[in-house]
Amino acid sequence: MLIFTTKNDLGAHLDNMRNEGKRIGLVTTMGALHQGHLSLMQHTQKLSDILVCSIFVNPTQFNNKEDLAKYPRPIEQDIHMLEQIGCDVLFLPEVEEMYSGSEEWNIDLDGLDTILEGAFRPGHFQGVTQIVKKLFDAVGPDIASFGQKDYQQFAVIKRMVEIFRLPVELKLCPTVRDSNGLAMSSRNVRLSDHGKTQALALSKALQYASDHIAEERASYSEIREEAISILKNAEGVDVEYFEICDRETLLPVGQPTAGVSLIVLVAAWVEGVRLIDNMLIPGGNSPKS
Repeated sequence: MLIFTTKNDLGAHLDNMRNEGKRIGLVTTMGALHQGHLSLMQHTQKLSDILVCSIFVNPTQFNNKEDLAKYPRPIEQDIHMLEQIGCDVLFLPEVEEMYSGSEEWNIDLDGLDTILEGAFRPGHFQGVTQIVKKLFDAVGPDIASFGQKDYQQFAVIKRMVEIFRLPVELKLCPTVRDSNGLAMSSRNVRLSDHGKTQALALSKALQYASDHIAEERASYSEIREEAISILKNAEGVDVEYFEICDRETLLPVGQPTAGVSLIVLVAAWVEGVRLIDNMLIPGGNSPKS
């Protein structure tokens, strides 16, 4: 595996690969890799000739400096995992390589950046789109894969790609869960075993909502209220939001609507760690890339 720390060196290498007719795939990460990341990379390997992974803890998407400072950075372990799965290129830049001086960034994301996660993390998705645009410019990928767990992130990146008319194909890959159903996340390393058990309330509430919506057992408002009760009654779980939304707009949906595919989304705190998760409701189609 080749490791590059500068955009110029990375670009020169990938230009050579493109000249040889190679198809380039990209998975953007902030490190602390887990099986969910590896699943994205394995999926991308099947669709490309050269797999590029970027590891960059992006400061502009953290509205909480303590959260940024606490973010895990086990780089040696990450490199080992990438080598094990046969990653071709690791892009590992410093902050100074990606940002120079004061930069302004504010694009119209159709309100996708101000709801759900955006409401609790102001500016987060502007920071996400800013760094992903930089990474797309540096790598020039033919395909880029993202995990469903960060569904709203996928939606804003999709919007950013549309705005700049970038020639990249986006792929949304299923959430990878552990044997108990907990969505894999880099933040899970900060949970104790007991905390991981408590966190299962998130997937339990999502599954409850998914089952009841799909089988039309109750109104959406009743289903949402019961799912929130599941979370509130769970030991050690502090719920931030639980919503039933349109997959395309991520706006709340109050009743079955023709042509609208649904997703249920949740955010909650466990042992001081903020966790998010979601489930697509059976019967709808994922957003087109």
